[in-house]
Amino acid sequence: MLERTPVPADRKAFIASHIAQISEERLLGHLESLVGVRHPVTAPEGLRAGGAYIAGQMKSFGLDLLEEAIEGEHNERFVNLIGRESGGRSGKKILVIGAHYDTVAESPGADDNASGLAVMLEVARILAPLRGKLTPQFVAFSLEEEGFLGSDHYARQVRRNKVPLWGAIILECVGYTDARPGSQTAPAGLPMKLPSQGDFIGLVGNAAAEPIQKAYEAAVATYCPELPCVSLLVPGKGEALPDSRRSDHVPFWDRGYRAVMLTDTADFRNPNYHKKSDQLKTLDMTFITRVARSLAAAVIDLAELDLVEAKS
Repeated sequence: MLERTPVPADRKAFIASHIAQISEERLLGHLESLVGVRHPVTAPEGLRAGGAYIAGQMKSFGLDLLEEAIEGEHNERFVNLIGRESGGRSGKKILVIGAHYDTVAESPGADDNASGLAVMLEVARILAPLRGKLTPQFVAFSLEEEGFLGSDHYARQVRRNKVPLWGAIILECVGYTDARPGSQTAPAGLPMKLPSQGDFIGLVGNAAAEPIQKAYEAAVATYCPELPCVSLLVPGKGEALPDSRRSDHVPFWDRGYRAVMLTDTADFRNPNYHKKSDQLKTLDMTFITRVARSLAAAVIDLAELDLVEAKS
């Protein structure tokens, strides 16, 4: 088991002051702008509008924006949206924080995955001015619902171009809770017992992702103790637990990169999954805010972001 060095008091104060800036009001604003069908066939205009909103937000945070066209035979042009450190030096190892921005055909996708996008954007806003040993890179993936086409393209390009990727944290459905006993179910073959109440955030990673797991667990315990957290590292590429292979972390696992998925467990809790009823009114804003704050704290820790903010 990895031992973590205790965080100095001044460092804790720095992290606490930054994550306190994460705003439930801003998270709600992102959700209000993003919820709606964003499907490449049934609602391509919604997908484009969602992408335009994300791109505009990334640029407003001072990030450099890259539109990465996804390879393949498509009738439309589909892109991953990458928010990168402005003026960052090449060669720094990258920590991806990602979420997909497409939906299934008929669902407005509040939990799946406007919730993940909202958290990603708010964390990006807080962390964009900071610098550290790792460079956070914020990626909105397209075509996740079509077989992870966007994240697969991204991971393939990372490998092809020998990009120094340290790891990835994928946000997948992070907004639904149900505190009633019996509301939480579990996938077949899960090697642990889950709480019966669906009010925790789940982390699923590969074995290489233990540093991310430990940093996130420490962040929750230190800065968001009100947020229940259940984590699991799966052997190999998750083949023994097929339900662990259902989001954009999979292309990273399959290429040997450390990666985790943060999730409310989707349809193992949320009855609105992939339905028209996946609407904003079903989400738990307090939970989403805690997820955002704990994630920001973990990334500041992992990336060793500087105590002094970078000058623009």
